[in-house]
Amino acid sequence: MVEITENEFRQLADYIHKYCGINLKSEKKALVNSRLQNTLYRYNMQSFTEYFTYLTQNSSESEITEMIDKLTTNHTFFMRESEHFRFYEKDILPKLKNTVTDRDMRIWCAACSTGEEAYTLAILNNEFLGREKLWWDTKVLATDISVSALDIARKATYSKENTAPLPNEWKRDYFYMKEDDQWEVKDFLKKEVIFRRFNLMEEVYPFKKKFHVIFCRNVMIYFDQADKDKLIRKLQENLAEGGYLFIGHSEAINKEDIGLQYVMPSVYRKTKQRIYG
Repeated sequence: MVEITENEFRQLADYIHKYCGINLKSEKKALVNSRLQNTLYRYNMQSFTEYFTYLTQNSSESEITEMIDKLTTNHTFFMRESEHFRFYEKDILPKLKNTVTDRDMRIWCAACSTGEEAYTLAILNNEFLGREKLWWDTKVLATDISVSALDIARKATYSKENTAPLPNEWKRDYFYMKEDDQWEVKDFLKKEVIFRRFNLMEEVYPFKKKFHVIFCRNVMIYFDQADKDKLIRKLQENLAEGGYLFIGHSEAINKEDIGLQYVMPSVYRKTKQRIYG
């Protein structure tokens, strides 16, 4: 087994932080050491210094994200933090239907992982609008830094345990049951979600229009305070006036971000003015 030195850990941690904002504290050294062993073995490398040199000079984008995948957790499931979806369905969708005059409903899942959140929103859009859906553009933009997570999201096949929180009528209307208790999203719903790779630490966000709703949940748990503040500013700038931002229940926004008004736990709404203290 190749042991990572303190200097090698710090070097790798700094690189990951600059690349995607993930803050690996010193207590994660053992985790990094164990989870990257197979990678070093695959490349026949004798040290983490050798791996770091390869990573920074010769590796592809997919290899970098593969490393990040090994060091983070993409565990999610349908209807996670379900009160968010109830609020979206009962409060936000009626408001958007009455105020979005061009019928272009702009929803962004900013850290979509394996796609459960995005497909849930697409189902709720479909359920709420019914036949009127024909006259609306409600496609959900779903982005993530992880190539492997996006591959799973596009395939849209989920386990029995993962889909357990879904109502039976949703499974009937929006999924095919496959072998081994696997459930695949039906093609018409897959078309309602656009998956793209995107790094939230990018300096420039390329979106031409602002969003009515942004879900960015359980991402900031990996960030230090400076990067959390930077991310919130970026998300706020890309919200339409009156738009909603959802974050994870274990996350919080600085009270100085006055441009976001508290609505309910981990839900905020963009106000007219944006002031930073």
